[in-house]
Amino acid sequence: MSMLEWRTNDSPNNGRVALVTGAARGIGLGISAWLITEGWQVVLADIDRERGSKVARALGENAWFVVMDVAKEDQVSVGVAEVLGQFGRLDALVCNAAISDPHTPPLESLDLKRWNRLLAVNLTGAMLLAKHCAPYLRGHRGAIVNIASTRASQSEADCEAYAASKGGLVALTHALSISLAPEVRVNCVSPGWIDSRDPSQQRLEPLSVFDHAQHPVGRVGTVEDVAAQVAWLLSDAAGFVTGQEFVIDGGMSRKMIYQD
Repeated sequence: MSMLEWRTNDSPNNGRVALVTGAARGIGLGISAWLITEGWQVVLADIDRERGSKVARALGENAWFVVMDVAKEDQVSVGVAEVLGQFGRLDALVCNAAISDPHTPPLESLDLKRWNRLLAVNLTGAMLLAKHCAPYLRGHRGAIVNIASTRASQSEADCEAYAASKGGLVALTHALSISLAPEVRVNCVSPGWIDSRDPSQQRLEPLSVFDHAQHPVGRVGTVEDVAAQVAWLLSDAAGFVTGQEFVIDGGMSRKMIYQD
Protein backbone atom coordinates (compact mmCIF):
# COMPACT_ATOMS: atom_id res chain seq x y z
CA MET A 1 0.00 0.00 0.00
CA SER A 2 1.42 3.38 -0.96
CA MET A 3 1.36 6.38 1.33
CA LEU A 4 2.02 10.04 0.64
CA GLU A 5 4.82 11.25 2.87
CA TRP A 6 6.57 14.46 3.83
CA ARG A 7 3.67 16.90 4.04
CA THR A 8 5.26 20.17 5.09
CA ASN A 9 3.45 22.79 3.08
CA ASP A 10 0.28 24.15 4.71
CA SER A 11 -1.01 25.59 1.41
CA PRO A 12 -0.22 23.00 -1.24
CA ASN A 13 -2.82 24.07 -3.81
CA ASN A 14 -1.22 27.28 -5.08
CA GLY A 15 1.04 25.86 -7.77
CA ARG A 16 1.26 23.28 -10.50
CA VAL A 17 1.66 19.67 -9.43
CA ALA A 18 3.82 17.07 -11.15
CA LEU A 19 4.07 13.35 -10.46
CA VAL A 20 7.52 11.96 -11.30
CA THR A 21 8.10 8.21 -11.14
CA GLY A 22 11.42 6.51 -10.54
CA ALA A 23 12.38 9.71 -8.77
CA ALA A 24 14.63 8.54 -5.94
CA ARG A 25 17.83 8.69 -7.97
CA GLY A 26 19.45 9.54 -11.28
CA ILE A 27 17.40 11.15 -14.03
CA GLY A 28 14.13 11.07 -12.07
CA LEU A 29 15.70 12.88 -9.13
CA GLY A 30 17.27 15.44 -11.44
CA ILE A 31 13.94 16.11 -13.14
CA SER A 32 12.22 16.54 -9.78
CA ALA A 33 14.85 18.97 -8.50
CA TRP A 34 14.71 21.02 -11.72
CA LEU A 35 10.92 21.29 -11.66
CA ILE A 36 10.98 22.47 -8.04
CA THR A 37 13.34 25.31 -8.99
CA GLU A 38 10.74 26.35 -11.60
CA GLY A 39 7.96 26.54 -9.02
CA TRP A 40 6.40 23.11 -9.38
CA GLN A 41 5.17 21.04 -6.47
CA VAL A 42 6.53 17.58 -7.13
CA VAL A 43 5.41 14.19 -5.88
CA LEU A 44 8.28 11.73 -6.18
CA ALA A 45 7.14 8.15 -6.73
CA ASP A 46 9.53 5.26 -6.26
CA ILE A 47 9.54 1.66 -5.11
CA ASP A 48 12.31 2.44 -2.58
CA ARG A 49 10.52 3.94 0.43
CA GLU A 50 13.61 4.69 2.53
CA ARG A 51 15.57 6.42 -0.20
CA GLY A 52 12.52 8.22 -1.59
CA SER A 53 11.57 9.67 1.78
CA LYS A 54 15.13 10.85 2.35
CA VAL A 55 15.33 12.47 -1.07
CA ALA A 56 12.00 14.26 -0.64
CA ARG A 57 13.14 15.74 2.66
CA ALA A 58 16.36 16.93 1.09
CA LEU A 59 14.48 18.66 -1.74
CA GLY A 60 12.45 20.75 0.71
CA GLU A 61 8.89 21.83 1.28
CA ASN A 62 7.74 21.50 -2.32
CA ALA A 63 8.61 17.80 -2.53
CA TRP A 64 6.43 14.89 -1.45
CA PHE A 65 6.95 11.16 -1.75
CA VAL A 66 4.68 8.23 -2.53
CA VAL A 67 5.66 4.56 -2.61
CA MET A 68 4.67 2.98 -5.91
CA ASP A 69 5.42 -0.09 -7.98
CA VAL A 70 4.28 1.22 -11.35
CA ALA A 71 3.69 -2.30 -12.68
CA LYS A 72 0.93 -2.92 -10.14
CA GLU A 73 -2.34 -1.21 -10.99
CA ASP A 74 -3.63 -1.17 -7.41
CA GLN A 75 -0.57 0.79 -6.29
CA VAL A 76 -0.81 3.20 -9.22
CA SER A 77 -4.51 3.78 -8.53
CA VAL A 78 -4.02 4.39 -4.80
CA GLY A 79 -0.95 6.57 -5.36
CA VAL A 80 -2.70 8.83 -7.87
CA ALA A 81 -5.73 9.08 -5.56
CA GLU A 82 -3.47 10.20 -2.73
CA VAL A 83 -1.92 12.88 -4.91
CA LEU A 84 -5.39 14.16 -5.79
CA GLY A 85 -6.43 13.98 -2.14
CA GLN A 86 -3.46 16.08 -1.10
CA PHE A 87 -3.45 18.67 -3.89
CA GLY A 88 -6.82 18.48 -5.63
CA ARG A 89 -5.12 18.67 -9.02
CA LEU A 90 -2.51 17.13 -11.28
CA ASP A 91 -0.81 19.06 -14.06
CA ALA A 92 2.02 16.83 -15.27
CA LEU A 93 3.17 13.23 -15.32
CA VAL A 94 6.77 12.19 -15.95
CA CYS A 95 7.18 8.43 -16.44
CA ASN A 96 10.80 7.69 -15.63
CA ALA A 97 10.44 4.49 -13.57
CA ALA A 98 12.26 1.65 -15.31
CA ILE A 99 14.52 -1.31 -14.86
CA SER A 100 17.52 0.62 -16.11
CA ASP A 101 20.13 -2.08 -16.77
CA PRO A 102 19.66 -2.76 -20.48
CA HIS A 103 21.53 -6.06 -20.44
CA THR A 104 19.77 -9.35 -19.80
CA PRO A 105 21.08 -12.89 -20.25
CA PRO A 106 21.64 -14.06 -23.84
CA LEU A 107 18.41 -14.76 -25.67
CA GLU A 108 18.71 -18.51 -25.23
CA SER A 109 18.89 -18.06 -21.44
CA LEU A 110 16.33 -15.27 -21.07
CA ASP A 111 13.43 -16.56 -18.99
CA LEU A 112 9.90 -15.30 -19.49
CA LYS A 113 9.59 -14.09 -15.89
CA ARG A 114 12.47 -11.65 -16.31
CA TRP A 115 11.19 -10.52 -19.72
CA ASN A 116 7.68 -9.92 -18.35
CA ARG A 117 8.86 -7.98 -15.31
CA LEU A 118 11.04 -5.66 -17.38
CA LEU A 119 8.25 -4.91 -19.84
CA ALA A 120 5.75 -4.54 -17.00
CA VAL A 121 7.83 -1.83 -15.32
CA ASN A 122 9.21 -0.07 -18.40
CA LEU A 123 6.13 -0.13 -20.63
CA THR A 124 2.97 -1.29 -18.87
CA GLY A 125 3.72 1.08 -15.99
CA ALA A 126 3.58 4.08 -18.32
CA MET A 127 0.24 2.89 -19.70
CA LEU A 128 -1.23 2.42 -16.20
CA LEU A 129 -0.06 5.84 -15.09
CA ALA A 130 -1.52 7.49 -18.18
CA LYS A 131 -4.78 5.61 -17.65
CA HIS A 132 -5.20 6.75 -14.05
CA CYS A 133 -3.81 10.27 -14.46
CA ALA A 134 -5.52 11.22 -17.73
CA PRO A 135 -8.86 12.41 -16.25
CA TYR A 136 -7.08 14.89 -13.99
CA LEU A 137 -4.53 15.98 -16.56
CA ARG A 138 -7.39 16.72 -18.97
CA GLY A 139 -8.92 19.01 -16.38
CA HIS A 140 -5.81 21.21 -16.30
CA ARG A 141 -4.69 20.81 -19.94
CA GLY A 142 -1.69 18.95 -18.62
CA ALA A 143 1.22 17.10 -20.15
CA ILE A 144 2.91 13.70 -20.05
CA VAL A 145 6.59 13.06 -20.72
CA ASN A 146 7.82 9.48 -21.03
CA ILE A 147 11.53 8.74 -20.62
CA ALA A 148 12.50 6.30 -23.37
CA SER A 149 16.01 5.51 -24.68
CA THR A 150 18.04 5.63 -27.86
CA ARG A 151 18.29 1.85 -27.50
CA ALA A 152 14.77 1.73 -28.89
CA SER A 153 16.27 2.27 -32.35
CA GLN A 154 19.94 1.37 -31.84
CA SER A 155 20.33 -1.70 -29.68
CA GLU A 156 23.04 -4.27 -29.10
CA ALA A 157 23.34 -7.93 -28.14
CA ASP A 158 21.49 -9.15 -25.03
CA CYS A 159 19.28 -6.06 -24.79
CA GLU A 160 16.14 -7.52 -26.37
CA ALA A 161 13.79 -6.91 -23.43
CA TYR A 162 15.03 -3.40 -22.73
CA ALA A 163 15.01 -2.36 -26.38
CA ALA A 164 11.51 -3.80 -26.86
CA SER A 165 10.21 -1.96 -23.81
CA LYS A 166 11.65 1.39 -24.84
CA GLY A 167 10.56 0.98 -28.45
CA GLY A 168 7.08 0.23 -27.20
CA LEU A 169 7.21 3.33 -25.00
CA VAL A 170 7.95 5.52 -28.00
CA ALA A 171 5.01 3.96 -29.85
CA LEU A 172 2.78 4.37 -26.79
CA THR A 173 3.73 8.04 -26.67
CA HIS A 174 2.64 8.56 -30.26
CA ALA A 175 -0.67 6.76 -29.66
CA LEU A 176 -1.44 8.60 -26.41
CA SER A 177 -0.77 11.94 -28.07
CA ILE A 178 -3.71 11.24 -30.36
CA SER A 179 -5.99 9.60 -27.79
CA LEU A 180 -5.60 12.39 -25.23
CA ALA A 181 -5.59 15.34 -27.64
CA PRO A 182 -6.19 18.17 -27.52
CA GLU A 183 -6.33 18.50 -23.73
CA VAL A 184 -3.15 16.57 -22.85
CA ARG A 185 0.16 16.86 -24.66
CA VAL A 186 2.26 13.67 -24.69
CA ASN A 187 5.93 13.52 -25.66
CA CYS A 188 8.95 11.39 -24.88
CA VAL A 189 12.62 12.06 -24.28
CA SER A 190 15.14 9.42 -25.36
CA PRO A 191 18.49 9.84 -23.61
CA GLY A 192 21.61 8.27 -24.98
CA TRP A 193 24.70 7.98 -22.81
CA ILE A 194 23.84 9.92 -19.66
CA ASP A 195 26.09 9.86 -16.59
CA SER A 196 23.39 9.50 -13.94
CA ARG A 197 25.66 8.24 -11.16
CA ASP A 198 25.75 9.92 -7.77
CA PRO A 199 28.31 12.77 -7.59
CA SER A 200 30.46 10.74 -5.20
CA GLN A 201 30.68 7.91 -7.75
CA GLN A 202 31.54 10.36 -10.51
CA ARG A 203 34.41 11.75 -8.44
CA LEU A 204 35.76 8.29 -7.65
CA GLU A 205 35.57 7.08 -11.24
CA PRO A 206 35.74 10.05 -13.61
CA LEU A 207 34.95 9.40 -17.25
CA SER A 208 37.88 9.20 -19.63
CA VAL A 209 38.86 11.50 -22.47
CA PHE A 210 37.80 8.70 -24.80
CA ASP A 211 34.32 8.62 -23.22
CA HIS A 212 33.84 12.30 -23.94
CA ALA A 213 35.33 12.05 -27.42
CA GLN A 214 32.54 9.70 -28.52
CA HIS A 215 30.15 12.67 -28.70
CA PRO A 216 30.36 15.48 -31.25
CA VAL A 217 29.65 17.99 -28.47
CA GLY A 218 32.72 16.71 -26.65
CA ARG A 219 31.13 15.51 -23.43
CA VAL A 220 28.93 12.81 -22.00
CA GLY A 221 25.35 13.80 -21.19
CA THR A 222 24.24 14.79 -17.71
CA VAL A 223 21.04 14.40 -15.75
CA GLU A 224 20.53 18.14 -16.08
CA ASP A 225 20.51 17.89 -19.89
CA VAL A 226 17.51 15.58 -19.69
CA ALA A 227 15.81 17.51 -16.89
CA ALA A 228 15.97 20.77 -18.83
CA GLN A 229 14.31 19.14 -21.85
CA VAL A 230 11.55 17.65 -19.71
CA ALA A 231 10.91 20.97 -17.96
CA TRP A 232 10.55 22.70 -21.33
CA LEU A 233 8.10 20.07 -22.58
CA LEU A 234 5.95 20.65 -19.49
CA SER A 235 5.99 24.42 -19.95
CA ASP A 236 3.62 26.68 -21.86
CA ALA A 237 6.46 27.34 -24.31
CA ALA A 238 5.92 23.82 -25.68
CA GLY A 239 2.18 24.24 -26.07
CA PHE A 240 2.28 23.28 -29.76
CA VAL A 241 4.44 20.18 -29.21
CA THR A 242 2.93 16.72 -28.88
CA GLY A 243 3.56 13.19 -30.13
CA GLN A 244 7.29 13.82 -30.49
CA GLU A 245 10.47 11.97 -29.49
CA PHE A 246 13.37 14.17 -28.42
CA VAL A 247 16.76 12.45 -28.62
CA ILE A 248 19.41 13.65 -26.17
CA ASP A 249 22.66 11.92 -27.04
CA GLY A 250 25.14 14.67 -27.88
CA GLY A 251 24.95 13.71 -31.56
CA MET A 252 26.39 10.26 -30.85
CA SER A 253 23.80 8.31 -32.86
CA ARG A 254 24.45 10.48 -35.91
CA LYS A 255 28.17 9.85 -35.51
CA MET A 256 27.62 6.12 -35.18
CA ILE A 257 25.53 6.01 -38.33
CA TYR A 258 27.62 8.25 -40.57
CA GLN A 259 31.17 7.80 -39.32
CA ASP A 260 33.77 6.70 -41.86
